[in-house]
Amino acid sequence: MLPVVYINLDRDTQRRQAMEAMLRRRGLPFERLAAVTWTALDEASRTRLYDPALNQRQFDRPLVDGEKGCYASHLKACEHLLASSAPALVVLEDDVELSDAVADVLAAIEALPPEGWDVIKLYSRRNERPAAATPLTGAHQLVAYRRVPSMCNGYALSRAGAAKLLQHRRSFGRPVDVDVRYWWEADLRVLGIVPGVVTLGAGSEASSIWRAGRPGRTWAERWRRWSSQLDYSLRNAWHRRRQVLPAEVARRPHG
Repeated sequence: MLPVVYINLDRDTQRRQAMEAMLRRRGLPFERLAAVTWTALDEASRTRLYDPALNQRQFDRPLVDGEKGCYASHLKACEHLLASSAPALVVLEDDVELSDAVADVLAAIEALPPEGWDVIKLYSRRNERPAAATPLTGAHQLVAYRRVPSMCNGYALSRAGAAKLLQHRRSFGRPVDVDVRYWWEADLRVLGIVPGVVTLGAGSEASSIWRAGRPGRTWAERWRRWSSQLDYSLRNAWHRRRQVLPAEVARRPHG
């Protein structure tokens, strides 16, 4: 079984206990990955990771400390994988629920050649209409997206994917879940599972990122958001011809 890490802040002990109990019930090997508290980083690390000028160009508003720490935590997961000998890693946030089928799906992902993909999202939107699909298990499909969903609460990550994220996203300006949608910027081969085996847990509404509440957008930020959404749609349509197809990954010989 692929190794599993779940990202968890030191202060979130109740989430830790709930996640570990659920992972044990699902029979998954796991390790806790301590989430990055942004304010605990030294100034040099914060400057190296978050680029306000890049944020100004790429996103409609500045990131809050929770968003920055969340992104840094996912990059830490990339480093964790590359420091190991594992071919891939399952990364979970600590506010998810896992379906009964998760172990079967992860076993099927493990059987795929890891050199054929970078990220496989385990969360799926309702009524997902994939661009292409191929059977993965009896009940689940491996899919290519028309538009990559923004959630990064659960995914499988290959060594190649981890290396690409560390190379292209070491300095970031968007939230991590938005950045992965721009897969062509880092040449990420992003696939997904339908139906998903990761869903939002009951505690997900009490966000560790937005503890002070989500501030409303100004009119200028709303305009920038609309403009960026239009730009994303146009660029996504242009680059979709380069997407990896799930059938191609499934047919590749392992190793």
